[in-house]
Amino acid sequence: MDKDKRTLDDFHGQVIGHGHYKYRVNTRWSQADPKVTPVKNCHEMVMDKQQRLILLTDHSANNIIIYNSSGQVTEHWTLDMPGAHGLTINEENGDEYLYICCFETGRVVKTDLNGKIVLELAHPKDLGIYPSCDPYKPTETAVAPNGDIYVADGYGSQWILQYNAKGEFIRKFGGKSVREGYFLQVHGVTLDTRDPNNPQLICTARIKNAFKFYTLDGKYIRTLYLPGALVSRAVIDDGMIYTGVCFSSDNTYGVERNTGFVMVIDENEKVVSNPGGTKPDYVNGKPIRMVQELPVFKHPHDVCVDQQKNLFIPQWNADQTYPVKLERV
Repeated sequence: MDKDKRTLDDFHGQVIGHGHYKYRVNTRWSQADPKVTPVKNCHEMVMDKQQRLILLTDHSANNIIIYNSSGQVTEHWTLDMPGAHGLTINEENGDEYLYICCFETGRVVKTDLNGKIVLELAHPKDLGIYPSCDPYKPTETAVAPNGDIYVADGYGSQWILQYNAKGEFIRKFGGKSVREGYFLQVHGVTLDTRDPNNPQLICTARIKNAFKFYTLDGKYIRTLYLPGALVSRAVIDDGMIYTGVCFSSDNTYGVERNTGFVMVIDENEKVVSNPGGTKPDYVNGKPIRMVQELPVFKHPHDVCVDQQKNLFIPQWNADQTYPVKLERV
């Protein structure tokens, strides 16, 4: 069989990945009924304290689909967001809240797990932060230990906007440029507390094939370059970083459709596995270009890690498919 013509389900049961991070593909984990909970794009996924898996979609009929660990849908609800894109979960005083971005409407809201909105951030143009000509299309949030909210304007003007827990604007940093401390598609932002005494932000510079690290007050620190990989947000679990590579490319700043894979980065920030992608390798301490090897995925958009270290992969522009489970072997 020509591998380029294989469908996602043709890879069901196949083991992919490298080294100690190999996974068995389970394309049939989701038991969602497309007639009841249809999806367009499955953008992001998080797990709550009850080990329920919460999926964000941009289908206005059901922006949120909640699964149990067996893949059964237990509930679903909507905020009528046609561009629902970023999903972050955060525990505050014992309760969990969702932070959701809609890039089409410019909305950023905080909800409880039942979908009740408890906070909505004002549009930056209404606050005088953006000139009227600057686009604002938020794609992701992160929440600091003190409750500060960071919004990545990934499809808009390429800023990270910082608000306090009440939604009051503090500052913006970044912006669009090819220069080192700036962004080309700041698609994601993640709180990094691997060093609890030195929390940082990991910001996605997707077109630059990189993660960029910043202090919590917006000062640029360094770049982790991942050549060939147009990464989504960083997902941290037990010191590891996981990310969905939405596209890969043989050319710097290139974008090629249907070429995604999943990336696993260890505690030393070295790529150790690329499920669906080429085997990671380093020359003189620098990674060589990484691209899709097997067409398991089209456009992985996020990674959710469960307690058994299985991975759940929602995808953008992937024929309305539900998340794929990668079972750790």
